[in-house]
Amino acid sequence: METKNESCESCESRVDLIKTDPKKAILKLFPTMMLFMVLMMGYMLIDTIWIAGLGYDAIAASGFVSPIYMIMIGVGMGLGTGAISLISRSIGEENRSKANNVALHSILISTIISIALTIVFVVFLKDILILIGAKSVLTPAMEYGLVIFIGTFPFIINLLLSSILRAEGDAKNPTYAMIAVAVINIVLDPVFIYSFNIGIAGAAVVTVLGSVAANCYMLYWILVKKNSYISFNIKDFKFNLSIIKEILNVSLPISLEEMMLSFSTLLMNTMLVIAGGSMAVAVYTATWKIFSLSLLPAMSIESAVLTVAGVAIGAKNFKNLEISSNYGIKIGVVLGGILAVLSFVFAPQLAYLFSYSFSDPALVNGVVELIRILAVVTIAVPFGMVSTAIFQGAGKGVTSFMLNFTRDIFFVLISAYILGFILGLGTIGIYFGIAIGFIVGSIVNYICYRIYLSKLKEEKDLFYKDTVSQVNS
Repeated sequence: METKNESCESCESRVDLIKTDPKKAILKLFPTMMLFMVLMMGYMLIDTIWIAGLGYDAIAASGFVSPIYMIMIGVGMGLGTGAISLISRSIGEENRSKANNVALHSILISTIISIALTIVFVVFLKDILILIGAKSVLTPAMEYGLVIFIGTFPFIINLLLSSILRAEGDAKNPTYAMIAVAVINIVLDPVFIYSFNIGIAGAAVVTVLGSVAANCYMLYWILVKKNSYISFNIKDFKFNLSIIKEILNVSLPISLEEMMLSFSTLLMNTMLVIAGGSMAVAVYTATWKIFSLSLLPAMSIESAVLTVAGVAIGAKNFKNLEISSNYGIKIGVVLGGILAVLSFVFAPQLAYLFSYSFSDPALVNGVVELIRILAVVTIAVPFGMVSTAIFQGAGKGVTSFMLNFTRDIFFVLISAYILGFILGLGTIGIYFGIAIGFIVGSIVNYICYRIYLSKLKEEKDLFYKDTVSQVNS
């Protein structure tokens, strides 16, 4: 049973809000999570801006390291989602000691994986960089990459601690930690890169220091201030292989999905090259930056629903589960609709903003066209993202992976190929295929979620009837 922490009234109120009022909980969580994601994207952009001052070779070097770095980030996000899923369900079960045990297990798993990844990336970094074509900028890529991957542990722990706090409804402190990361990058990047004359390695050092600082802040909040539901009390640690399996059941599919998305981008670029040459790829790449920003509200709502849904599933409160999903979708559709209108109307301005360095009007016109084609997707995507969040909250990582795969990869690639090549519509067909694929995939995700919710309700009704009949007999 749950034991109360008398010194933490604020964390108790956060948890109670998730249990009793899922609408308010989502409304409180998602704006802060959106700010967190904006800050995360922002500090990466800041690094790129300062590195750009070193010249084209430095930019290219960081670009070659970036996809390897994103694999590491994907692993961290996967481990964090696995922790959120099981911790939130433990909170729903009102089992605080189990929630602490899960948090401690997630730290153990992350430490082991971080050490393994550090060894692999550091030992084989040179070979990997040569394999992906970075031979011409190998020296600066090695200088940057070695420092980054030596810092694998603080990167992954940073993402994990943020997720653990979000599992108990605290999105504020992970955001404060991310603000610290952004400020450190803004202030120290020019100092380390130019004043200390460390060059591109200086940017990597600052990035690692930012993660270390964020970890120190969150650990201070948990261990010293003791103002969190999770306490990391070592007395609660009881090694349990099933807990490890449950965390990995959610985290591994999510990490795999990040890798699959990279492969999907490669296939999409190949189709675009065949249909429209390098210009089509440039249009797609520039537009995707804008489209990714328009997806931030839906991604933030997805994260908020994951926490609330996990608690509801743990408590077997399927009414709250349905309320949270419906409310999350409603907010997502409203915000998506607003963004769809704004992106459609201001497509020329957005196109110029992201392609100002190119003088070719064909690129700008192509970006405007694709922005307007994809605008409607922002209205449909919340149905898919919220639905997969429910399955993640239930610990069904493989199901979530399959749904994300069908939405983000399968339907997108298939519809793009059919319209672009089989129907002979070329580049414009591929563009419309991308939009149609996302919309169809989101609808399929939502149908699967509704079927799952119906089964949960039926199982609960059957259990209740069986219990009543046993009592009466």
